[in-house]
Amino acid sequence: MARLIALALTGLLLAAAPAAAADPDACATVRMSDPGWTDITSTNGILGTLLEPLGYTQKVETLAPPVTFESLKNSQIDVFLGNWMPAQSRFIEPLTAEKAIEVIRPNLDGIRFTLAVPAYVAEAGVKDFADLAKHADQFGRRIYGIGPGAPANQNIQKMIDAGDFGLDGWTLVESSEQGMLSQVDRAVRRKEWIAFLAWEPHPMNSQFQIAYLSGGDAYFGPNYGRATVYTVTRRDLSKNCPNLARLLSQLTFTVDMENQIMGILGEGSDGKAAAAQYLKAHPDLLSGWLAGVTTRDGQDGLAAVRAALNQG
Repeated sequence: MARLIALALTGLLLAAAPAAAADPDACATVRMSDPGWTDITSTNGILGTLLEPLGYTQKVETLAPPVTFESLKNSQIDVFLGNWMPAQSRFIEPLTAEKAIEVIRPNLDGIRFTLAVPAYVAEAGVKDFADLAKHADQFGRRIYGIGPGAPANQNIQKMIDAGDFGLDGWTLVESSEQGMLSQVDRAVRRKEWIAFLAWEPHPMNSQFQIAYLSGGDAYFGPNYGRATVYTVTRRDLSKNCPNLARLLSQLTFTVDMENQIMGILGEGSDGKAAAAQYLKAHPDLLSGWLAGVTTRDGQDGLAAVRAALNQG
């Protein structure tokens, strides 16, 4: 009897004891980058919505891609969900060779990223990179890109400098994503000609009728710049923050998911609010993402996130 009582007391004590911390305090703040891209605002919003009820604090900085990768190398940020490949190969390959960062996993596949024109321009005969120079005056000898320093902009500038496709003398117009799309919107409303960077997932694919150009394989990859997006982290994050790393290793997205969240963003929500709205309507996603993941103090992570979303 005494042995049974002792065992029962031991069980009660163990049940009352706090769970072991899943990750140390050094992992509590998750520093991330957003280059100002709507798709990354969306995926950062998803991760932030998961991190907060798990006991982490998300801190997002607006950093251009070159600064993002340098910050990962120097351990000034922890996670980047926007490593577009092969467009960012020149940034990522030296860092992986040096083992200066960790590539966790692909988080989005089956996307396109190359030059595009409005559908009415394609119908007029511009369907390939080689068609641009034939209509140089109508395009104003301009190609509209995104923020300065973006790898895609660098590819366009290389193409112009090399005179490929007869584009010598053309100008790359660098701007923010929103600035570029404002130019597209203005051109479409006036039925003017414009060539610009386009990609999916992005609301531009439903906002405008656009046509992706063929022929840019040497600069954007085959199949209209078919791309894969990877999650990358600072060196040793998996070793030092195993619970966070487990979540990152299970976190994947789809084109449709990101398009829907970006649509909510377009209605005026911020990244976390848009992600929370989407996840409340798609709670089935949580079990796969959070399998085996705990809160930072060792409690059930899935239950914590579900409770937080239901309270929202």
